[in-house]
Amino acid sequence: MARVAFLGLGVMGGPMAGHLARAGHTVTVFNRTPARAQAWVAAHGQAAAGNPADAVTNAEFVMMCVGNDHDVREVSGLALPAMAAGATLVDHTTASADVARELAAQCAAAGIGFVDAPVSGGQAGAENGQLTVMCGCDDEAVFATAVPVIDAYARQITLMGPAGAGQTTKMVNQICIAGVVQGLSEAVAFAQQAGLDIDAVVDTIGKGAAASWQLDNRARTMAAGEFDFGFAVEWMRKDLAICLAEAERIGARLPVTALIDQFYAQVAARGGQRWDTSSLVHLLRNP
Repeated sequence: MARVAFLGLGVMGGPMAGHLARAGHTVTVFNRTPARAQAWVAAHGQAAAGNPADAVTNAEFVMMCVGNDHDVREVSGLALPAMAAGATLVDHTTASADVARELAAQCAAAGIGFVDAPVSGGQAGAENGQLTVMCGCDDEAVFATAVPVIDAYARQITLMGPAGAGQTTKMVNQICIAGVVQGLSEAVAFAQQAGLDIDAVVDTIGKGAAASWQLDNRARTMAAGEFDFGFAVEWMRKDLAICLAEAERIGARLPVTALIDQFYAQVAARGGQRWDTSSLVHLLRNP
C-alpha cells in the first residue's frame, strides 16, 4: 500500500480518491473548496490538508484531477516544490498535451516521475471504479510503479507513449464522442418525428451495427428531454477547444468536430452550460 495525495475532489476526483482509501492506501486529500475535502474525510476517514504542499508532503504518489490547463499549472506549481525526489505525479485532468510535456520536464528536473493519465468513463465510471485510463510517460518503469495505485479505480490502464500521449489519446476519445452524440441526437429526433417508439428502436438497433454506449445510456433520456446529469456541456467545450487547438498545431482537419462545438455553444447560450452533452438534441427539437 502507498502513501497517496489526491488533489481535486470534483465529481471525478472525489470517487477516485475514495477507491484509493478503500483499497487500503493512506490518502491525504486537498480541494480548493475546503468543505468538500472535509465532507470527503467524513465519508472515508483519512486526512485533508489545507494546501497542496501540505497534502503532498511524504506522499509516494500524487494524483491530480482539476479543471483545465490553468488549474493544472496553479496546483502543480504549489505541489511540486514540496514533493520528495523519487515520488510520482499522476495527472488525471483532461488538459492539453503541451501542459503534460511541461510538467514532465519540470518533474524530470526535480527527480520526480510523471504520468499524464486522463480518464474516460464519466462520473459513473469514477463511482464504480471502472475508468479507462490512457497514459503518457517518458519512463516505463515509472509507469509500472503507478499502475497498481491507479488500478484502484480503473478497468483498463494503457501506456500510449511518451508524456503527452495520454492527453492526445483523450482528444481522440472526445472527438469520437462528439460525433456519436450528434448522430444519436439526430436519430432520436428523427425517430420521434416519425412516430416510432424509442424503447423499441433502441432495443432493436442496439443489437446491430448502431450499438454504442451512448445509444444504450442516452437515447431514452434524450427522448425524455432529461439532461440534468452526466458530462456537462461546458466541460465538453473545454475538451473540444483542446482538440481543435492541437489539430491546428499538427495540421489535422476536424470539420465535424468544429461544427459540433458550435452546436454546443448554442446549447450553452440557451442556459445549458451544465446540461449533459446529450442535450444536443434540444437544438433539433427547439430550432
